[in-house]
Amino acid sequence: MNKFISMIKDESGASAAEYALILAIIGATLAIAAVALGGAIGNAIDDTTNCIEAGENATTSIC
Repeated sequence: MNKFISMIKDESGASAAEYALILAIIGATLAIAAVALGGAIGNAIDDTTNCIEAGENATTSIC
């Protein structure tokens, strides 16, 4: 019984769980940022492609 109680009071695994939680939060944040940045880069490339295809006849304010 004393061994079981000492296992319950042992907090050495708590720091590992905290590190795992921090890594999960950082990973989720990076994934969200990558998706948002990927969309912005895709839009910029599409705008550039449209300007190149329009050439001198470009009438939009983007070009």
